[in-house]
Amino acid sequence: MENNTSLQQQLLEAGVHFGHLKKKWNPKMLPYIFAEKKGIHIIDLNKTVEGLQEAAAALKSIAKSGKKIMFVATKKQAKEIVADAARNINMPYVTERWLGGMLTNFATIRKSVKKMQSIEKMLQDGTFDNITKKERLTLSRDKEKMEKVLGGIAQLARVPAALFMVDISHEHIALAEAKRLGISTFGMVDTNSDPTKVDFAIPANDDATKSIAIVTSYICAAIAEGLSERATEKNEEVEEEEEADDKARKFDVEGGEDRERGRKPGAQGGGGGRGQGGQGGGANRGGSGRGPGGQGGANRGGGANRGGGAPGGQRRPSGAGSNGPRKPGGGR
Repeated sequence: MENNTSLQQQLLEAGVHFGHLKKKWNPKMLPYIFAEKKGIHIIDLNKTVEGLQEAAAALKSIAKSGKKIMFVATKKQAKEIVADAARNINMPYVTERWLGGMLTNFATIRKSVKKMQSIEKMLQDGTFDNITKKERLTLSRDKEKMEKVLGGIAQLARVPAALFMVDISHEHIALAEAKRLGISTFGMVDTNSDPTKVDFAIPANDDATKSIAIVTSYICAAIAEGLSERATEKNEEVEEEEEADDKARKFDVEGGEDRERGRKPGAQGGGGGRGQGGQGGGANRGGSGRGPGGQGGANRGGGANRGGGAPGGQRRPSGAGSNGPRKPGGGR
């Protein structure tokens, strides 16, 4: 509650609550108007704080997911403020002129950006020294024009996930393109605008530089927080992967050492003990061959266990069977 109160105080000092003249108002802004004073509508700062916090939370989640947010402010009093704020958080921005089709015809815009980047490359690698003065002058002028309009979106590889606009009435072309592509829209909405046109409306004075600065800085702080959380999560994931790899390597090394121990001669004694320790069990397999110690039963291949007739596990003659000795010539 104290944070909201301090934020309201800051908004009040910045003049965020001042709207337009009563005769210029949009009836859809009625829920956001607190009162009328000297023919000017006063914006309800409680509604401003609510809208600002909702927009900040949504933009923070978008930034945390790794998507881009484009800032659009072509009004004279908002250009420098928005451009500086967007550069600080490394987000694309448009502050000079909104080119028709900047979103709906993004492939063509990217071609112009690539052309501008190729001219910059020519400047750096010395290609300009090999062309005529007239061609050099023409390319330099083209680069300046393109950099003025497209410089803010030079690093934008794909259509942004959201648009933040100052004065949605002034940026109606950008708003229409964003709506057509299903892009989330955020905007500062004054008393002469329609708040239903944007997904997240922030009722505020969109003409005063102080008002624009405080709202933009609050939004940028939320985006920066989302970006820092994303970086932290990435670092944690990398650390977890490294720990998992270390554990896997350690397990492989220990498994290899166990296998090496099994191959050593000393390990064979464990196998030899198998025959000795199994003497008692082997003697029981022989049936009646339960002589002292059952030694004959230790030998699995011994006839004492199979025949079952000789006491003490002693072998019987190889020719002897259960029916007596064989006669010479195969007779019984």
